[in-house]
Amino acid sequence: MPRPRRHHAEIERGLLAATIACHPREFVGIVIAGVATVAILVNALFLQHGPHPTPIFAKRLVTIQQAPTALPQSQAAAAQSVESRSQTQIVGDIQRELHSRGFYDGAVDGVWGAKSDAAVRDFMQAAGLKIDPAPGVSLLRAITASNARAGSLAAEPTLARKDSIAELIAPSPPPSKRVLSIQRALADFGYGQIKPTGVYDQDTRAAIEKFERDRKLPVDGRISDDFVRDLAAMTGRPLD
Repeated sequence: MPRPRRHHAEIERGLLAATIACHPREFVGIVIAGVATVAILVNALFLQHGPHPTPIFAKRLVTIQQAPTALPQSQAAAAQSVESRSQTQIVGDIQRELHSRGFYDGAVDGVWGAKSDAAVRDFMQAAGLKIDPAPGVSLLRAITASNARAGSLAAEPTLARKDSIAELIAPSPPPSKRVLSIQRALADFGYGQIKPTGVYDQDTRAAIEKFERDRKLPVDGRISDDFVRDLAAMTGRPLD
């Protein structure tokens, strides 16, 4: 039995050798093509460090879309509170600016009420502005950019438009001892560089307005009995 199998194998080897001998070029080409194919497969499967640009077995990418996560209730409440504080701060700044100019005598609490609205309208009239009176950044900018003050010449256009020649011709009022005492008291306590002339003028009026704002009094710049009483109480001496 072993001899026929060995004989058959020898016959096959002889046929292969005869075929190679008859077609040597074809055999060499087949061998080279086989070696090149094996080298390409080894390089593509084992020697590449990253994903091949054209892989043999393409992988299908599956994208998973995540639903947008809603903000927690605490963060949403914090955002609303920040927005509320911002509006409150703007209203407080408006009240503070109006108070410093003598238009507002209420509490600077950031709450918009009837006093705040009336103060804004008084400011608009004094400054000669026609703007939206609603509390906001634009209103705050208009107030800070204006020099209008309560009781100033801007609030009294008829006084501002007086004829300068008529003022020069008109006789000056006689000096008053009461006005002289008030001017000296205001100058002594730092309410302006006032010349003690005994004549009520714009410098005296501005000093009275500053005193009234500091004492939380209605700001009108006039020499009233209440003003004289408060000034005398502060200085500790009679002014009449």
